[in-house]
Amino acid sequence: MRLFWVGFFIFWPAVAVIACYIAPGMNWWFPGEAGSPIGRQIDDLFYMILWIVTAVFIAVQAVMGYVLWRASATDNKRAFFSHGNHHLEVIWTIVPAGILLFIALYQMDVWAHYRIQSQYPTEAAKAPIAEVTARQFEWRIRYPQPDTKLEIKPQKHDLYAVNELFVPAGRPVMIYLRTEDVQHSFFIPRLRIKQDAVPGQVIPVWFEATKPGEYELLCAELCGWGHYKMKARVIALPEEEYYAMIEKLEQAQSFDGVPAEADDSNADE
Repeated sequence: MRLFWVGFFIFWPAVAVIACYIAPGMNWWFPGEAGSPIGRQIDDLFYMILWIVTAVFIAVQAVMGYVLWRASATDNKRAFFSHGNHHLEVIWTIVPAGILLFIALYQMDVWAHYRIQSQYPTEAAKAPIAEVTARQFEWRIRYPQPDTKLEIKPQKHDLYAVNELFVPAGRPVMIYLRTEDVQHSFFIPRLRIKQDAVPGQVIPVWFEATKPGEYELLCAELCGWGHYKMKARVIALPEEEYYAMIEKLEQAQSFDGVPAEADDSNADE
């Protein structure tokens, strides 16, 4: 049994190292490679913390295996009670506190860049491209008419879509996020973007899709019986195609030059 238990405590660190090595390629941690610059920074923070935790886990398991090996080496040795070691207790309090302080300070730049309004990309903050309104159980998108600026209050010539958010690829963009009813959560897994939509608030959210493509948009907050239905798409297009799509949307919703209201048919499904 001595060898079994020593091997048991050595086996799991080996599993942890193998898992950390192969997990990124298997998409175990994240749903694919980050599709935005801020997403790559968030991934780097995650893996830094993962390796710190893995190193601590391996060290603890190694010490436990060593103690078991030494303690079981001598038979018929009387056990004794030890109150503890003051110096060791100070060390294993200070070291974890130092690690946590390091992580807290190291991530501040990423947090500030994403969450603090004074750190938002200037051009994106000046010209939000859309308002996203979450409601049970869909995402309603409001765009400004081409060559106009998005206003907090809906305008007569605004354009509307449901569950499709078109954005230009390759540059930061900003949206206004709100909810029409309960609390929802705006979540784009591939871009590592997540922000709660809080009733009564209009929340600016910025992100950047590095490459053209489609990115899944989900609600990450349990918002009612139809929560599972709140799936949408963020469609990143090259700049020219993005403006062409907005113009196409304008033409599709215009009647004698007046854009039609968004269809409410999906709201009560």
